[in-house]
Amino acid sequence: MSLKIKKLLISQPKPASEKSPYYDIAEKYGVNIEFRPFIKVESLTPKEFRQQKISIPEYTAVIFTARTAIDHFFKLCEGLRVTIPETMRYFCVTESIALYLQKYIVYRKRKIFYGNSGKIDDLIPALLKHSTEKFLLPVSDVHNEEHTAILDKHKLNYTRAVMYRTVSNDFTPEEKFDYDMLVFFSPAGIASLMKNFPNFEQQDIRIGCFGPTTAKAVRDAGLRLDVEAPTPEVPSMTAAIEKYLKEMSKSSKK
Repeated sequence: MSLKIKKLLISQPKPASEKSPYYDIAEKYGVNIEFRPFIKVESLTPKEFRQQKISIPEYTAVIFTARTAIDHFFKLCEGLRVTIPETMRYFCVTESIALYLQKYIVYRKRKIFYGNSGKIDDLIPALLKHSTEKFLLPVSDVHNEEHTAILDKHKLNYTRAVMYRTVSNDFTPEEKFDYDMLVFFSPAGIASLMKNFPNFEQQDIRIGCFGPTTAKAVRDAGLRLDVEAPTPEVPSMTAAIEKYLKEMSKSSKK
């Protein structure tokens, strides 16, 4: 196996900040890091959404667990020509998600509630305080069942509404696929790799991934997993990549 890694593909969008640890790694180890998601999120069409028989105007509150959910909720409302009343209440799992609402509405403290931990448990006191509301929970086609389990446990009156989905972000014939290392963050990314390259042969290509479900998807696809995070030693993907490159540079100098 050739040891030199010159080109690395991170299957995520390019970082918004120039201060990303990925850029430090690229400079320190002389590698070319490219950002190219294998998956993308798209809204359901109004026609597809109507099949769920959900009438948005019937709801008095919305629970948001991600910024993505906010974008697709408002996009869909626009497509359905639904006017959201001023009285609508919004419950968000973090303050940063709540602040993101300013992109679409006038931010008013009396109708926006948020938790601190990013977990829906943290929102339960606020949700129970407004338990007479009829809640709408916008989700992806693949979503966290923990959220609905907690809402069910507290007997809240809510409806889960699938508003967006994760699909493969296909490679074009013109795109070069000449990477020495591929880094994934979800099982959907692995599924997209196999869809785009059904005859994919790993050989010398290193594969890194974040999270146990992604690691399982790598192995289930019959691929070799070379770099894994998080672990007690490497809590982040960037730390895992740096450790791997550092070890490689040491062994190549021997």
